[in-house]
Amino acid sequence: MKSRPLLLPALGALGLSLAALEPALAQDAAPTVDKGDTAWMLVSALLVILMTIPGLALFYGGLVRTKNMLSVLMQVFAVFSLVSILWVFYGYSLAFTSGGEGTLGAIIGGFSKVFLAGVTTDSTADTFTKGVAIPEFTFIAFQLTFACITPALIVGAFAERIKFSAVMLFTALWFTFVYLPIAHMVWFSEGYLFGLGALDFAGGTVVHINSGVAGLVGALLVGKRIGYGRDLMAPHSLTLTFVGACLLWVGWFGFNAGSNLEATGGAALALLNTILAPAAAGLAWMGVEALGKGKASLLGIASGAVAGLVAITPAAGLSGPMGSIVLGLVAGAACYFAVTSLKNALGYDDALDVFGIHGIGGIIGAIGTGIVAAPSLGGYGVGEYSIGGQVWTQIIAVVITLVWTGIGSVVLYKIVDLITGLRVTQDEEREGLDLADHGERAYNY
Repeated sequence: MKSRPLLLPALGALGLSLAALEPALAQDAAPTVDKGDTAWMLVSALLVILMTIPGLALFYGGLVRTKNMLSVLMQVFAVFSLVSILWVFYGYSLAFTSGGEGTLGAIIGGFSKVFLAGVTTDSTADTFTKGVAIPEFTFIAFQLTFACITPALIVGAFAERIKFSAVMLFTALWFTFVYLPIAHMVWFSEGYLFGLGALDFAGGTVVHINSGVAGLVGALLVGKRIGYGRDLMAPHSLTLTFVGACLLWVGWFGFNAGSNLEATGGAALALLNTILAPAAAGLAWMGVEALGKGKASLLGIASGAVAGLVAITPAAGLSGPMGSIVLGLVAGAACYFAVTSLKNALGYDDALDVFGIHGIGGIIGAIGTGIVAAPSLGGYGVGEYSIGGQVWTQIIAVVITLVWTGIGSVVLYKIVDLITGLRVTQDEEREGLDLADHGERAYNY
């Protein structure tokens, strides 16, 4: 609008005023739906579905023992299905509509779009950060995939010993009372953490710290697997885990680059960072492991790559490429120590290292975003950027997420334990959850 003064002489000659044209100028300035942006967001939603089913399911499935393979596949698939329905029933409304003025409205949304009331093929979504106009159904579908993968990540922490009914009940409760408030606080324009200026491009707090802490709490409350620390519990198929890791990486491009909400250079930056950070993290994990154990493992480099994907998520569209490499290197090394030294020192049984990778990686990424987003370091933070001030804001967001998720998860696990019980019987655990819960075998020899 800096060109407006240049219009004044011409308007005067025509006997018009700038005020008379304000409505028309405002209309011209309003964002309009672009088919390219819409197509990109639809593809991004499909990519996130790919990273969940089959990506996450195969990654987790290969890591458990043969007798529990189907149970993990079933849990991820069923969680995805359940949350999809709950999202359109009330989840979207509570996450992305106004909850009114005051403290409550800063924590959770309202019920104005329950059952997607008022949403049509002509309605557009206010994307809350960029003013990009995309069809509301597109935005709903894209955010649905985030809501689905987050509780699906949790199931890896208590794999091989939890009741299927407990997983489903916990998922419904946790999605409602933990995920939705965090999503609203971080991503909605009236949310508390959004108002503080916390940066989370694609879900460092909302998805990864959230799921990582819930997984740790679950692992502690459900208890260790029978024979943990004594019996061999090696992954039954690293081949499937490798395939799952590759699908996760491919799907993550929708996760991160899709969060740009339009097909521009910002999406390209997020996509490039989503290549560089996991590549650096995988190499870092591999290097540290080789130094410590004398050999580099496939599981190690795959786990490191996932750690890098987690760490770059909140910074994907905010960090420069060099910053993403540094973030990946730090995350790869730190998460390696978290799933080896830290877990062994504390003695908890996080079966598939949900906290060690998603929790620790998410914390590193969320706090690190405040650094790598600095324009002075090649980042794309806006305004009068202060690294110290932004890092402090990021720490506040991390602490609030840790506390909200930690306390909320403890309460919800206890409720589920009272209603259905959390853990299968010892006989069922020894038999395997494939047969005990689902009456099937992954492999019939």
